[in-house]
Amino acid sequence: MRKTVIKSIEDVNLFKTQLLHWAQQFREIIFLDSNNYPQKYGSFEAILAVDAFTSIKTDYYNAFEDLRQYQQQTKDWLFGYLSYDLKNDIEQLTSHNFDGLQFPDLYFFQPKKIFLIKENLVEISYLSMCDDELEEDFEDIVKSRKPKAESQMSNIESIKIQQRISKESYLDKVTQMLAHIHRGDIYEANFCMEFYAAEAEINPVEIFQKLDTISEPPFAVYFKNHKHYLLSASPERYLRKEANKIISQPIKGTSKRFEDAALDLQSKTELEQNPKERSENIMIVDLVRNDLSHTATKGSVKVEELCGIYTFKQVHQMISTVTSEIEPNTSPIEVLKTTFPMGSMTGAPKISAMQIIEELEETKRGLYSGAIGYFTPAGDFDFNVIIRSILYNAANKYISFSVGSAITALSEPDKEYEECLLKAKAMHEVLTN
Repeated sequence: MRKTVIKSIEDVNLFKTQLLHWAQQFREIIFLDSNNYPQKYGSFEAILAVDAFTSIKTDYYNAFEDLRQYQQQTKDWLFGYLSYDLKNDIEQLTSHNFDGLQFPDLYFFQPKKIFLIKENLVEISYLSMCDDELEEDFEDIVKSRKPKAESQMSNIESIKIQQRISKESYLDKVTQMLAHIHRGDIYEANFCMEFYAAEAEINPVEIFQKLDTISEPPFAVYFKNHKHYLLSASPERYLRKEANKIISQPIKGTSKRFEDAALDLQSKTELEQNPKERSENIMIVDLVRNDLSHTATKGSVKVEELCGIYTFKQVHQMISTVTSEIEPNTSPIEVLKTTFPMGSMTGAPKISAMQIIEELEETKRGLYSGAIGYFTPAGDFDFNVIIRSILYNAANKYISFSVGSAITALSEPDKEYEECLLKAKAMHEVLTN
């Protein structure tokens, strides 16, 4: 059982900062920040969950069934992630590329302590074993106007970011992917490359706050599981469940922001009218519609918005919204399993695209292009797409971030390369400036 109380807070941004620094004492942390981005489907300003009471950690084998049993047994809040390589549990696929991060394929935990911020109120929910700590914890968080900072600061001068695939190699690989498209093997595939730093140490909270500040995305995440960290500025929702309604919001289509208002508007307008960007978005919408149909009630799959243009601090994005209805007895895990990995990070047809991706990419994706989020006690859920994210293994001092773009018949390799560099800009900036 949980004890829940409501507290009032004066300065939401200050409280979020204090909350995140206070949380660093725990082995398991997840902080989800919407940055108050205006969106139709949303339920909070921020959530912090800490300190695992129970958890599940596994490789891809039988992972979705293990998660289903765990979710049914706990019937509580669960926070965690699905890595991209869970594809190997769903289809006859394998992953043999280099993995410098070595995260588990799936990890969820049942937190002892949860803070859910809505406007100027915070709902605090503690497992009964921690009831007597609630008031004292809240006082510790708000008492100091200055957040408790970790002693270690990121030594960004010593971080040397390297590119796993050279520009020449990237252009060659995209050309190979285009050959697959022209042969009819696939219509579209998301091709990604890794940037990394070895023997590097950072202060994860400091880097996350920099990344969150310069991006202000609706699906920002700070995640810690002992020595494994995810620092995410994701703008994309993978999947949300509200009672019997399922919502998917794939992103396909990116353009630059400009300080000059006229140039910025021009960039936004060009994105909206770009036939290549629209075609790749529509192809993924069709894939998502097909994925949702596996669990949808007859005739319930709908495209609520097609190719909408949304503006973020770093880029303009083209986003569509696809919804469906499910039967009340449909398992939430079944909805995830029949739509994972998300179409925006794979391609169409999905299995062929994933096979070609595995051949041409040089890094195991792992958590990148997976999903992180939560289940509620009622079985609802909300998961983002792990993009625009820094991954860090503090044990082996390895930092990684990956970027990608959708390759279609209209793709020009040089332009796809430039799009990747645009997407990498924020992560590169916070790690080196």
